[in-house]
Amino acid sequence: MAAKIKKGDKVVVLAGRDKGKTGEVVRVIPDEGRAIVNGVNMVKRHQRQTKDREAGIVNKAAPIDLSNIAIADPKDGQATRVGFKILDDGRKVRVAKRSGELIDG
Repeated sequence: MAAKIKKGDKVVVLAGRDKGKTGEVVRVIPDEGRAIVNGVNMVKRHQRQTKDREAGIVNKAAPIDLSNIAIADPKDGQATRVGFKILDDGRKVRVAKRSGELIDG
């Protein structure tokens, strides 16, 4: 099945403590059905000291379930569902169901 949410997409959180927040997808984990979104689902982690970084408590974005996020419509930034459309040149592109705008391409 084609990916509806990809790395770099602007998404809106639909459920959970960060409901309504928007952010950019940093990483998608398709095996687990989860994604890491910048600035959303932040957790505190106790980090051990290494040669690269100091020890301490750091804020880190934890994965969020794909069912709890939706693509932000390119036109108005509100949550939208994703459809697919095949263009005249044969490319398959993602389309926002809300406005009909192309998401990529």
